[in-house]
Amino acid sequence: MPYRRLPHTDQMRLKALQTAVQRASEADFNEQVLMYHTQSEARNFLLRYESMVSRYHDNFRTRVSSNKDYRHIVQNARMYISHFIQVLNLTVIRGEIKKQMKELYHLDPESHILPDLSSEEDLLVWGRNLIEGEEQRIAQGGYPLQNPSIQKVKVYYDMFRERQVDQGIHKKTESRITEDLSSLREEADRIILDIWNQVDSYYKDLLPYARMRACQEYGLIFYYRPHEKRLSEETDRRLKKERDTQPSIEWAAE
Repeated sequence: MPYRRLPHTDQMRLKALQTAVQRASEADFNEQVLMYHTQSEARNFLLRYESMVSRYHDNFRTRVSSNKDYRHIVQNARMYISHFIQVLNLTVIRGEIKKQMKELYHLDPESHILPDLSSEEDLLVWGRNLIEGEEQRIAQGGYPLQNPSIQKVKVYYDMFRERQVDQGIHKKTESRITEDLSSLREEADRIILDIWNQVDSYYKDLLPYARMRACQEYGLIFYYRPHEKRLSEETDRRLKKERDTQPSIEWAAE
């Protein structure tokens, strides 16, 4: 007899529960395979599980779309911050701004090397440094730098900060949904195992192929072992013939 194995994905779990609930609802009153409290528990749980799986996939699609936009915003913020520093350095090199003014931006007056902008934290720090530094220099009578202007840098910097907050909210939501779904998966496995045990017990006296087919109608999933012979109607006919010709032998479904 092939062996049973519980579903290992949400879709497989949902299908197993949906199949069992549907089959039980179609059964005659005097042919109930599942206990009534099991049917009720499975129906109520299925609604919760379907809703949570749907939420999980909706959040996943939203996160994927949001991540794509967010990467573009991060790229723009990095580009404008980098360009502003390069323009500032060129202005200092041309002597239009005293190199000591770079200290207002927390930049080394003796170096024209770009600071590390590889991480999002770096972008937050240097964006703030540039905005505050430019405001202080202008307040001291300096003229605003252009191409890009600090206003342009600030637009993309603020967009980046706002979207970073949104990303944090998405991550928290995803973490909460994933945790809730993980708990529901454990409950789903418990209910499915209970259903399968009841179905298996109900049809235990049938011949192997008939038993497997009856169980499959309730959503049970069977797997053959390597080199195991496949069951068929012929298998049951052969076993029935052997049983009828040897009545002294007690036959049990494999």
